[in-house]
Amino acid sequence: QVQLVESGGGLVQAGDSLRLSCSASGRTSSVGAMAWFRQAPGKEREFVAAVTWTGRTTYYADSVKGRFTVSRDNAKNTVYLQMNSLKAEDTAVYYCAHDAVGISTQEIGYQFWGQGTQVTVSS
Repeated sequence: QVQLVESGGGLVQAGDSLRLSCSASGRTSSVGAMAWFRQAPGKEREFVAAVTWTGRTTYYADSVKGRFTVSRDNAKNTVYLQMNSLKAEDTAVYYCAHDAVGISTQEIGYQFWGQGTQVTVSS
């Protein structure tokens, strides 16, 4: 089993920055990937960003490219999402997820999920 705990969410203004953290414990896979998804009120959960265990490969949703950066610190078993130039449409609950097999932009590929952290961006 893998346990994921997100932190760093909050209320910010448009244009501000925020960094989310996801701490992993348990049997994380050294060949898998970590990802961030988000779900806005009344909408389906959507992919945001993902990074492989090595950190060499990253994927981003088009809506966040150039503004968000995903990274990981394997020594701390933690993945980060640096969010810059935040917009009101970034408001959502952000979830961290772990895929033990590989990297994907699809929810179905991720076996373990955190409880989510709320990010609210006021315009």
